Amino acid sequence: MTDPRPVGPTLRNWAPPPRPDSTLTLEGRYARLVALNAEAHAALLFNAYDGHDWVWDYMPVGPFASAAQFHRWMREAAAGDDPLFFAIHDTERDRWGGFASYLRIKPASGAIEVGFIAMAPALQRTRAATEAMYLMMRWAFEAGYRRYEWKCDALNRPSRRAAQRLGFSFEGIFRQATVVKGRNRDTAWFSVIDTEWPALSEAFRLWLDPANFNATGQQHEALSDLTRLVRAADDPDL
Repeated sequence: MTDPRPVGPTLRNWAPPPRPDSTLTLEGRYARLVALNAEAHAALLFNAYDGHDWVWDYMPVGPFASAAQFHRWMREAAAGDDPLFFAIHDTERDRWGGFASYLRIKPASGAIEVGFIAMAPALQRTRAATEAMYLMMRWAFEAGYRRYEWKCDALNRPSRRAAQRLGFSFEGIFRQATVVKGRNRDTAWFSVIDTEWPALSEAFRLWLDPANFNATGQQHEALSDLTRLVRAADDPDL
């Protein structure tokens, strides 16, 4: 007989995970992430973004008129713990190329979001950029989070494509979700859950393996092909 009042399964052997903090460093083969610091990173990142104001089109901040303005914003942003910002170092090229953050951190429900991501053109489409996203996801699931979220402006098709390439499943559009820079924003939601992580982790391992690239750095297997079977739902608008 069907239970007329069904409830979700009891979570056994699970406890709220720890919050990430500024002592966290994430290191891989191609990328290294450390706590964002205005004194260490502001000038280098301002130069990386210089002349590429489009980077800020869908961001709640920017573009920045001067290095001093960018430094002030970064000093304030780095002082918080949600969002918790990390600077991304491309170790292959030995340069700082962007930042990303954990935000909407909810240990009690085991949910955490990756967002506020700003990668300079020189970092985009590199192995370091992909590995940076992998390292942040890996930490979250190994720490015990159950749900890993990605949200973006529904008009931001590159971000929506990136989410699917990284293995996130499309969950829908939240209409008129917020206002950014005086403009309406419908928000596209994506997620990965902990039961998907083992297969997704293997997809990243295969893609990041040096054997997956030829002498000029071209991939043999596309990450989107490796993650396709993991995704529960694709974005129908892409």
